[in-house]
Amino acid sequence: MAQTQDTRLAPLAEALIFPYKLSGNRRGTLRPFWPFLAWVVIDELGLLPCFLTNVNRSSQMKDPNSLPADPMMAELVKMHRRQQLTRRTALAGIGGTAAALGLAACAPAAETTTEPTALTPGVDVSDTEKILVWDNWTEYMDLSEDESSRPTLDRFQEQTGIAVEYLETYLDNDEYFAIVKDQLALGQDIGVDVICPTEWMAARYVANGYAQKLDAANIPNKVNLAPAYLGASYDPNRDFTMPYQGILGGIAYNKALYQDLTGKEAPQTVEDLWADELNGRIVVLSEMRDTIGLIALSEGIDISSASSFTEDAYMNIIDKVAALYADGKIRNIEGNEYTKGFRNGDYVAGIVWSGDVVQMNMSKRTKDMFGFFLPSSGGTISSDVFTVPIGATHKKNAEALINYYYDPVNAAELAAWVNYITPVVGAYDEAIKLDPALAENNLIFPSEEFLSLTHAFRALNPQEEQTFSTAWQRVLLGA
Repeated sequence: MAQTQDTRLAPLAEALIFPYKLSGNRRGTLRPFWPFLAWVVIDELGLLPCFLTNVNRSSQMKDPNSLPADPMMAELVKMHRRQQLTRRTALAGIGGTAAALGLAACAPAAETTTEPTALTPGVDVSDTEKILVWDNWTEYMDLSEDESSRPTLDRFQEQTGIAVEYLETYLDNDEYFAIVKDQLALGQDIGVDVICPTEWMAARYVANGYAQKLDAANIPNKVNLAPAYLGASYDPNRDFTMPYQGILGGIAYNKALYQDLTGKEAPQTVEDLWADELNGRIVVLSEMRDTIGLIALSEGIDISSASSFTEDAYMNIIDKVAALYADGKIRNIEGNEYTKGFRNGDYVAGIVWSGDVVQMNMSKRTKDMFGFFLPSSGGTISSDVFTVPIGATHKKNAEALINYYYDPVNAAELAAWVNYITPVVGAYDEAIKLDPALAENNLIFPSEEFLSLTHAFRALNPQEEQTFSTAWQRVLLGA
C-alpha cells in the first residue's frame, strides 16, 4: 500500500512545486491555483501522514523538525507547514466562488479526556537566530497613515534586533488547524513561531500537547495581564497562552448601500439582515461561535447557558442558517477575508468582528463607509491568544514579542488602531494620552453597560464539540 501511495503522490508533488520552480518567488508572493488544488487532493486522499512519513524515511531524517535534502521535497514540506490556504477557498475556484469580564470563566475546557502523548518541543535557536515568524488574522496590526509600515511591530524589531516575518494567513480557526494538525501531531515545525487562535481553539492546542509552555521569566510584563483573563479552565495560570486582544462579534453595514437598498438608515436587529432587498448581499462569519451565537441570541437563547443553549436549540439555529444560505439570503460564509467583500461593495451587511470595521473605516479608500453595532439581543465576546506551536524553534523570540505587547504603551498604541479590547492593565491611561476620545471607545475599553450586551459562547464537552462542529461543516459545504 505504501508503494502505491508513493506513486500517487509523485505527480501531485511535482504539480505543487513546478510553478514555484519557474517563478523563483518566495512563498506568499505567488499563489497559483492548481498547486493548491493538488495539495487539497493530497489531503482529501488521506495521504498527508503517508507523505510525511515517506519524506522522513527517504531523507533518513533523525530530527523530525529538519527538512529533506532534496530541494523540491523540502519546498513541498515547507509549503505544507506554512501555507494556510483553506480547502473551501480552493474548491470554490473550481465551480463558484481588561474589560472582558467573564471571558476566562467561559473559556472552554480541554477537549480530550485522555492524557495526550508527550511531544518534544522544537529546539529553541533564538539565541543564535534573531528571527520570528508570526501568523496572525488580517486587519489585526496597526498601520502607518500611508499604510506602508506597522509602527509598533517595526519598533519591536528595532529595539530587539529580531526580524519578524509577519503573515496574515490565519483566516479561520478550524481551517488553519486542519492544515497544520498532522505536523503538530508529529511535533514538527509548521514554519510559524507564534499564532493567535481564539480561546476555544487554543484549548485544543493545549489539551493535545500542541502548544509550548511559556517561560514567565522572559515575559516580565505578564504582571500587566488583566485579572479577568486568569482562571481559564484550559490554562488557568496562562502557562501556555497569553491574550492578544478581546474580540466582539456584531453587525456591520455599508451605510450608503444599506440606505439605497432598504430606504432605512441602518439595520436594528439580526432579522433585518434577511430582508428581501438584501438578498445575496449578506455575509456571515465562518467562525461558528460568532455566527450561530448572534443568531441564537436573537432568538432569545442564552448562549452562555447549557440549559438554554441545548443541542436541540443549536440544531434549530443550524437549520435556519442552512436555509438562509440555500435560499441566497446569505451570500457567503467566510473567515477573515470577508473584509474584501465589504471593501468592494459585494456585501451590504453581515455578522462580523468589530475591529475589522473600524480598520476599514480608517482606510483611505473606504473611510467612514461602514457602521457597526451590537443588537439589543446581544453580541458575542471572546479573545485571541498568543500561542507557540509545539515544533516552533524561536520560542524565546516569541516571548520577547509577547512581553513587548504587554507594555502598556505598546498595548495602547496597538489597541487604538485595531480597536479590539486590550487585555493589558495600564493601557487605558496610556491610550488617553494618545487621544482622550479613546476613553469613550467601548470597543477598546467597554463600559459595564456595554459589556452587559455581550455573551460568551458556552464551553462544549468533547461530544458536543464533535456534534456541533460536524453540523456546522455541513452548512459550510452547502449540504
